[in-house]
Amino acid sequence: MSEYNVAILGATGAVGTRLIQQLEQSTIPVKSVKFLASSRSAGKQLKFHNQPVTVEEAKPESFEGVDLVLASAGGDVSKRLLPEAVKRGAVCVDNTSAFRMDPDVPLVVPEVNAEALTRHHGIIANPNCSTIQMVVALEPIRKAFGLKQVIVSTYQAASGAGQQAWNEMNAQAQEHLDGKEMQSTIYPVKGGTKHYPLAFNLLPQIDVFEDDGYTHEEWKMIHETKKIMLDDMDAPDIKVTATCVRVPVGIGHGEAVYFEVANPKEASREKIQKVLAKAPGVVLQDDPDQQLYPQPINAEGKRETFVGRVRGDQENPGNYHMWVVADNLLKGAAWNTVQIAEKLVEKDLVSVTNR
Repeated sequence: MSEYNVAILGATGAVGTRLIQQLEQSTIPVKSVKFLASSRSAGKQLKFHNQPVTVEEAKPESFEGVDLVLASAGGDVSKRLLPEAVKRGAVCVDNTSAFRMDPDVPLVVPEVNAEALTRHHGIIANPNCSTIQMVVALEPIRKAFGLKQVIVSTYQAASGAGQQAWNEMNAQAQEHLDGKEMQSTIYPVKGGTKHYPLAFNLLPQIDVFEDDGYTHEEWKMIHETKKIMLDDMDAPDIKVTATCVRVPVGIGHGEAVYFEVANPKEASREKIQKVLAKAPGVVLQDDPDQQLYPQPINAEGKRETFVGRVRGDQENPGNYHMWVVADNLLKGAAWNTVQIAEKLVEKDLVSVTNR
């Protein structure tokens, strides 16, 4: 069996540390590992399988001899460095938005479209965290009953905005409990003209606004869903729309998903529940009598996508509701990235550097 030299780009961030943990637990045979980050993090020591590894500054030459790159260091860094890694023979799985809409870059959720990996040219994109968990839940339904329309409202955790934003929410909560004015410098968008507290609040803005009134996060959910499911970001076959809201939760995105099946005579609440119960990567938690339904606090630290509250729409036959929850830093980021890498290795789509 081949062994792989792996580099983690952005190793010191919230997702990067989880990439290390997920790689440790993966089926990938790792020969060596490099931890790469910015110059200010260079020299720090992290551990891989309890062995110390010194963080190096990420440069183009850092990728010499590397077979596989797992990246989560921001879009600008990915755009600058991943093509350099590919030139040196590496295959890269990128957890930023840098390449997601590039028609030559597969956008992959392994439970949905692992076959797209065979078309990669060195870079594979990891989708947006909120898109990932939704398509994991929707794909088995689409396969069984077809899918015409999706309307999703998200309840997205603070950690989805990054470690600094997560820290800011926690600080705001303490300020509020202490009777002080909450300080806001990041939410809803770092670098924006106005900032609002997230603690004890809801913010119906994630990312910047587009000209049509949608936020870029909502745009991503719409077009990424189409690209993943239909291999076309503008495909008309499934209508998708989204409203994305940031909520004062640390980890774990929730989504209220309303969907219309294409074959309503074949579908029912019970049949959809059975399909979901057997679906890869899905855990069905749906027992109203026992008040059993997915909650972010229970999804934290888990790789699966949790689905509950499945029910038919009383006014519109053939339309259904469900509630979807996942750890946005694991299934929404680190685990999906490593899971893609596992599939690449399984399908022999990574060349091992001759040394």
